[in-house]
Amino acid sequence: MGKTLVLTDSTFEQTINSDKPVLVDFWAEWCGPCRMIGPVVEELATDYEGKAIVAKLNVDENPETTARFGVRSIPTLLVFKNGQVVDKQVGAVPKSVLASKLQAQVV
Repeated sequence: MGKTLVLTDSTFEQTINSDKPVLVDFWAEWCGPCRMIGPVVEELATDYEGKAIVAKLNVDENPETTARFGVRSIPTLLVFKNGQVVDKQVGAVPKSVLASKLQAQVV
């Protein structure tokens, strides 16, 4: 069973510089759409175990990273490859949309 990593301002950089694609869900406790997409993100962690890293970053607890990537609306999901943003999704979307964004980066 895959596990979603919980990122912080201090662990973010190290995680996105992986040789695997990294999907990061920028979210907050009070955000309704974030809670809707949460289980989808968890499923992707399982589906892509060993092929990609799936992580979450709480915007309220990690303002530095949130500001650095200009995240103003949540949920915002960023896909990183070798530390660079290669795809972005703002707002809750079906699992298939996120899966296709992640799959496009899996070698």
